[in-house]
Amino acid sequence: MPIALRDPELLAAALTDLGYAAVETHARPQPLYGQLTGAARAEVIVRGRHAGAGRDDLGFLRRPDSTHALVVSGRDRSRFDRRWLARVTRAYGCAVVQHFARGHGYQVSPGAPLPGGARRLVLRPRD
Repeated sequence: MPIALRDPELLAAALTDLGYAAVETHARPQPLYGQLTGAARAEVIVRGRHAGAGRDDLGFLRRPDSTHALVVSGRDRSRFDRRWLARVTRAYGCAVVQHFARGHGYQVSPGAPLPGGARRLVLRPRD
């Protein structure tokens, strides 16, 4: 079962881990700018100037089930595709583990990289 992107702060941490320096989180959906049709809005936003040269804003909108869905313009869809979303999901999973570990007295150290871009994390009790 795929990881559901539920926590906006951890989603922002995952995007930051992937190199997006400025990630906005909002309690209510905010407008996205660029080539998006209609009144596209999202709670977690990477503005176009931080998403890459010539990119539109991209965001994640909270659904009724509290998961977040990617909102991206048609012209950027080839860049922010399923493979990119899989990378975000893996980074989100790491952020969830790190958040849990900190809250439960563990330290996290990265282990050896695994095939397919996965990461192994090692949790050890703090001294």
